[in-house]
Parts: sequence; C-alpha cells; structure tokens
Amino acid sequence: MSIIREFTKGFYKENPVFRLALGLCPTLAVTSSIENGIGMGVAVISVLTCSNFVISLVRKVVPKKIRIPIFIVIIATFVTIVEMLMQAYKPELYKSLGLFVPLIVVNCIILGRAEAYASRNNVIYSIIDGLGMGIGFTLSLVIISSIREFFGNGTLYGYPVLPTSYKPVLILVMAPGAFLTLGYVLCFFNWLDMRFKNRN
Repeated sequence: MSIIREFTKGFYKENPVFRLALGLCPTLAVTSSIENGIGMGVAVISVLTCSNFVISLVRKVVPKKIRIPIFIVIIATFVTIVEMLMQAYKPELYKSLGLFVPLIVVNCIILGRAEAYASRNNVIYSIIDGLGMGIGFTLSLVIISSIREFFGNGTLYGYPVLPTSYKPVLILVMAPGAFLTLGYVLCFFNWLDMRFKNRN
C-alpha cells in the first residue's frame, strides 16, 4: 500500500461527494458560501482523522457485536470537542452552520471510513486515510460553494468580484441551487471519467 495513493485517493478517485455520493446532506445545506464550506470541511477533517486514529488503536479489543455503537461514541466525543471549540472561537460560523455541526456524528463518510478502513488497518494508514478523505470532502464543498457564491452573490469568500451591474442568480444561494450545482458538477466529473476511459 502506497501512503501517497492512500492520501490522495479521496481527492478524486474515491472523492466522498463526487465519486461515492456520501455526505450529501451537509454538502447541499452549508455550501451557500465558501466560508461555510471551509468551516464544515475543517470540522469533518478533524473528526474523521481523530476518530480514525482512535478506532484503529482499539480495533483489536472491540467486540464485533458492539463495534458500531463504540465507533459512534468515539465519533460523538470528537464532534463534541469540535463543536465546543467552534462555539468558543468561531461563534458566527457555528451559528451559520447550525444543526449540521452536531450532525457530523451521523455523517456516513465518517462512520463509513471507521467501519471500512480504520477498523481494518493500522494507525498510520488510518490517519492518512482520514486526512485524505477529509480534504477531498472539503475540496468538494469549496468547489460547490465557490460556484454558488460567485454566481449567486457575485462574491468569493465574501469579497465582491463582479461589477455592481451584475444581477445575481439568486436561486443558486437557495436550496434548489444546491441541487442544481451538485448535479452540474457531477455531470462534469462523469464527463471527465468518460474522456479518460476513451483515451485508454
């Protein structure tokens, strides 16, 4: 197993959002701005990496019959820590993300990686997997939120980038805009896959 391959697989080949279609609920809900996307992404990276680390450490002593509840308790512990830190240091971001921060506990990306990877691999590879998949998820959020914020508000990370005469496509910063943007981005990645297959 190559460490570089394990780290980078979440960027494209096994990207949680664009390839595996996991974690779509927060993806659609928090990507109205780049700041929200990055905030959620950093929270997921932290929880995913730390929970993978601990689950890999205890994997040999956890009885198989109760492994899922134990995994959820471990994940919930790190989500609570991230939630408290966010409330203390980034209260505006925490309010903006709202319910989706505590819902990281049931994010299928995190539980999926715990069950499919961390419970079966050593600590180093589990940390690498958590970092890579978390960064891949964050990149997905940033791509979608950039498109929505740029065309929906005429801004990037809150800074105006389009002339004042530009008429924002307001639907993109609303709930239907999240579905539309995700659909077009998924189409683009599927088109890329088809091109790569045709070349080979």
